[in-house]
Amino acid sequence: MNRCEDIRSRLTMYLDHELEGHELNSFEAHLVECVQCQAIFEHERRFLEAIRQLRPLHTASTELKARARAIIQQVPETSLAPVPARSRIRQVRNQPRFWAGAAVATLLLLIIPAAVWLIRTNHQSISAGPSTFALMAADTHLRHTRGQLPLEVVSDSGDKLSNWFVNKVGFEVKLPNYQDSSGQEKLYRLEGGRLVSYQGDYAAYVAYEMKQRPISLVITSQTLAEATGGEQIKARGLTFHYNAIDGLKVITWSDRGLTYALVSDLDERGQQSCVVCHQGAKDRDFIDPLKPR
Repeated sequence: MNRCEDIRSRLTMYLDHELEGHELNSFEAHLVECVQCQAIFEHERRFLEAIRQLRPLHTASTELKARARAIIQQVPETSLAPVPARSRIRQVRNQPRFWAGAAVATLLLLIIPAAVWLIRTNHQSISAGPSTFALMAADTHLRHTRGQLPLEVVSDSGDKLSNWFVNKVGFEVKLPNYQDSSGQEKLYRLEGGRLVSYQGDYAAYVAYEMKQRPISLVITSQTLAEATGGEQIKARGLTFHYNAIDGLKVITWSDRGLTYALVSDLDERGQQSCVVCHQGAKDRDFIDPLKPR
């Protein structure tokens, strides 16, 4: 287990204030140094805050308590329990806290089947949080828009930019140029690209602009990153993973040995940014599934 994996395994303990002394100091020092672990921590922290904001919790009604009491009292007491233990159980049953817990348990029995049904009938699925690759892509996009990550090559030519990446990354970068070849109205503008560090290697970063808003495309080898996490959406035999990270829409997917991340702050899920690779009526069946249901 490397240092980042060890830190991420302790996130829950840190958020629950269970780390102390040297362990606490070491954890916080790593968060300051590691952007990726810090992003995962912020995601988990926001998730917990959202859960806590669901308050106030409601006290079970007298009717619900009575129903729970009737259900429990219908269960015969076992003759195997010793008399002192049965006496203690009766005392606990008469405490208000016990009935509040019993009411919650009864509610869970009613809610869980409905939740399972909703999950099974929804055509989209929710898995774990954003992948490390998605978090890196979002962070790279933000740093570029802040002027902290300048482009190493500036060009609006897809062919020129694709050639610039030759021998700089261990895979072929082939950028589409349908706008130039088809004569269609240009919906976006290619700005340029650069190398970015990921997992001890280089990934390709390409910057676009559409409607005066930036779009980022990050490409790496599938051996270094798999598209995982977030909301899963299937289209044309591919599985896309959608995440909302720091106000950005991030779509990741893997195809033919490469893994991609498309980042923007465009409307809905950011599927508008897909036109940098797909355009025209023939691609509607590809882009439409990415729209919210």
